[in-house]
Amino acid sequence: MTFTLTSDDFREGETLPDALVYAHGNRSPHLKWSGAPAGTKSFAVTCYDPDAPTGSGFWHWTVANIPVDVTELPPGGPVPAGAVEGRTDYGPPGFGGAAPPAGHGPHRYIFTVFAVDVERLDVTPEDSGAKFGFNLHFHTLAKAQLTGVYENRG
Repeated sequence: MTFTLTSDDFREGETLPDALVYAHGNRSPHLKWSGAPAGTKSFAVTCYDPDAPTGSGFWHWTVANIPVDVTELPPGGPVPAGAVEGRTDYGPPGFGGAAPPAGHGPHRYIFTVFAVDVERLDVTPEDSGAKFGFNLHFHTLAKAQLTGVYENRG
């Protein structure tokens, strides 16, 4: 079985709806996954914009320690009990919607679900996307991605 990620909010390569844009709705999307490999003990979800003009991209969402029996996140949350949302590049933990600079062109928002080989990663709400990514590097069994795009035409 293939590990897949889908959303009721958008499909692969589609423009993100206003509800997922920071200045409009700023809510997290509906996400659903299936086909996790044997040995999965938890899940993690991230949203990353590699096109941000920062030199290192922009972390919009990091969630770890999602229980293995959870395979769907509702639009707008909340995340499941026991899950940890990390700090975004906006500052606080939680979801931060799309917000590319006006006139910068379309940006990709890569939502990734990770099948993780441990029940809990050593991360806290104060930790950055880089720390979540570092921990995920050593504990990922598989990952599935869904990419939406958004452009601020100003």
